[in-house]
Amino acid sequence: MSPPQRGRNTNRRPAQRRPTPPRRTPDPARRIAFDLLAAIRERGAYANLTLPGLLDQADLDERDAALATELGYGTVRWQGTLDAILSRCLDRPLSELDPPVLDVLRLGAYQVLHTRIPSYAAVAATVNLAGSVVGEGPARLVNAVLRKVSRRDFDGWIATLAPTVGLNENADDGHVDFAELALRHAHPEWIVRAIAEGLGPEALGSNPAELSEALAANNQRPVVHLVARRTSRDELARQVDGEPGPWSPYAVRIPGGGSPHSFAEIRDGRAGVQDEGSQLMAL
Repeated sequence: MSPPQRGRNTNRRPAQRRPTPPRRTPDPARRIAFDLLAAIRERGAYANLTLPGLLDQADLDERDAALATELGYGTVRWQGTLDAILSRCLDRPLSELDPPVLDVLRLGAYQVLHTRIPSYAAVAATVNLAGSVVGEGPARLVNAVLRKVSRRDFDGWIATLAPTVGLNENADDGHVDFAELALRHAHPEWIVRAIAEGLGPEALGSNPAELSEALAANNQRPVVHLVARRTSRDELARQVDGEPGPWSPYAVRIPGGGSPHSFAEIRDGRAGVQDEGSQLMAL
């Protein structure tokens, strides 16, 4: 047997394969919110028609159903502004991201900027979701981007992206900065202008705050409305832990959101889902 060659390490251990990380399991509320965003993007689905079915299939408890509703609807409402913020935290255009990765980033940014979930918890939960639905590599990108997002609160980001806030003497029409309002309230600029036109000249001159208030009201969290059919309004409110509506004598509001079909009163026909405004039209 020939002696070992000089300089060669004969005691080197064979290379070991890096262990595969365990498969992540996202919490059901965030997974449903992600599935809602995917359905909207892939099929042009309507959020309000798609989410109830997703909630029914998942059979979530009331708390998780409310969280899924808040995250799904909220991310859709604020998408324009979220995209502007995410663009400042990336080194590439949003169009170069895989669409599911962008969905996850939007969902995470909404949690960081618009909910009471602590930033560290929102980032961790979103990274966990990313690892499950888009893979470990993109999950690392999601982690890095959301950490950048969490360095400022929402107002801080608006101040960064739109240094001139509210009135701007150099803005269009001499009074209102439509671009800043569009960014702050997540409305396309043409809608901001249309609402301003509907409010009249005061919204562009002597009372510009009215326009901002109208945009804010238009972006508030939606409330589920029920209509009492074969029961009284007060009894229905008690049974579903809701609140009597202030306008219709048949309306009950469910502030926590969630799936209305989880209520036995809906399933057996004692109540239905109907916006309070449309209830008034039927009186």
